[in-house]
Amino acid sequence: MQTNAYSRYQEQSVMTMTRADMLLKLYDETVKQLHNGVHFIKEKDMASADKCLQKAQNILQYLSSTLDRKYPISNNLASLYRFFKDQIMAASIHRDTKPLESITPMISELRDAFAQADKQLRIEQQPQHSSEMIG
Repeated sequence: MQTNAYSRYQEQSVMTMTRADMLLKLYDETVKQLHNGVHFIKEKDMASADKCLQKAQNILQYLSSTLDRKYPISNNLASLYRFFKDQIMAASIHRDTKPLESITPMISELRDAFAQADKQLRIEQQPQHSSEMIG
């Protein structure tokens, strides 16, 4: 019964997220999967590592597929996502954590940049309150 309530809560929280919130969640999940992938490679658990790395690649593929190509930055992001996926593939093929350890901070920085941009946009969109009394 509790599991059902938790599932409904999760579904509701996703349904009420802003696009920016969803984007940040996807970046967070990518970083989490990369960290897990590093852990499993070090533990020589390649089946688990491959699952994590595949999840990270799927998220990056989704992010790439949802880019609005009418904006120049979209091409830059597409190139970054392609680079990240290539590094994940190299890590998976060579059973090497270095490519993952090099891209994880980049993805975190990208996430933080989007978080900051969203925060700034929200500030700019707030209604301006006048401190002058009308009367």
